[in-house]
Amino acid sequence: MKRILFSEKIKTAPWLLTIEPYLRKQDQPIASDPQAREPRLVPLVIIDYGNLMARFKQMRYIGKLLFKSVIEMAKSASSIKKNPYAGNRTIDPETLKALEEYAIGLGISEIGYTKVNPRYIFKNFRILYKNAIVFTIEMDKEKIQQAPSVPTFIEIFRTYYEVGVIVNKVADYLRSRGYNAHAGPAIGGDVNYIPVAIDAGLGMSGKNGLLITKKNGPRVRLATVYTDIENLPFSQQHQHSWIRNYCQSCNICVQKCPANAIYRETKTHADLGPIFIDHTKCALPFSNDNGCTLCVKFCPFSYVDYEKLKAKHELKLVLT
Repeated sequence: MKRILFSEKIKTAPWLLTIEPYLRKQDQPIASDPQAREPRLVPLVIIDYGNLMARFKQMRYIGKLLFKSVIEMAKSASSIKKNPYAGNRTIDPETLKALEEYAIGLGISEIGYTKVNPRYIFKNFRILYKNAIVFTIEMDKEKIQQAPSVPTFIEIFRTYYEVGVIVNKVADYLRSRGYNAHAGPAIGGDVNYIPVAIDAGLGMSGKNGLLITKKNGPRVRLATVYTDIENLPFSQQHQHSWIRNYCQSCNICVQKCPANAIYRETKTHADLGPIFIDHTKCALPFSNDNGCTLCVKFCPFSYVDYEKLKAKHELKLVLT
């Protein structure tokens, strides 16, 4: 008998954690491309694939953070009602700098800017604006090195929650200055953040399917704020593309994955983007073994300086 997943059941239920109930007549949301990918919500992954005892144990440690993350997700959707619609669609350098300083002061590591490709919006979801401010927040190196462990699992959900709080604060910051915004939280986001972050110049996806950044490697959580500000400093560079070649010859994450979920040869999705892992396999250790996170722990970019790895890679290319 085919197993019916909770995530399949919930598709037929009202989903009030999206922007749909809060849209106004003047809104013109951006829809997903017909070839877009199905959404993957972390809470549903845990419910679908975690065994009963694992779920019970995990809720003792991350239940409060998970609940608060969902609350922030609800705020991200409902707060679009506060958009001022003042017609402000350009931002001066001083205000933009103040915005960046505000976000960094809240705990953000890196910031990038891009226009969202509709192929990256999850199937049957919509976002309010096409321009994105993309944020990363660091996961603590020491706690990631303990993976899989309870401290690691708590760190995963701490960063899910905290970056959700931050993007809601940034969206409110913009609204208070006459700009429109739609916060995209880490849990329950309407968009596949990794290709958006790549387009924003923040890094490149590794073989483990995660964004690898210059500052913190894959030890990051991602979130966004969508806005109709038209003169953001959108990224025009792809200086991190060498990472993909490095991963081809590394394969440490492939070897360390306990579920054999990472493809040695990357596949291609119908949206023409890469498929790095089998998420149904990955979900098992993630759900049952404190978030797993071994692909982050053992990735060289988690503990070796970015420039050193780049120099080593370039030297290898010269010698071969």
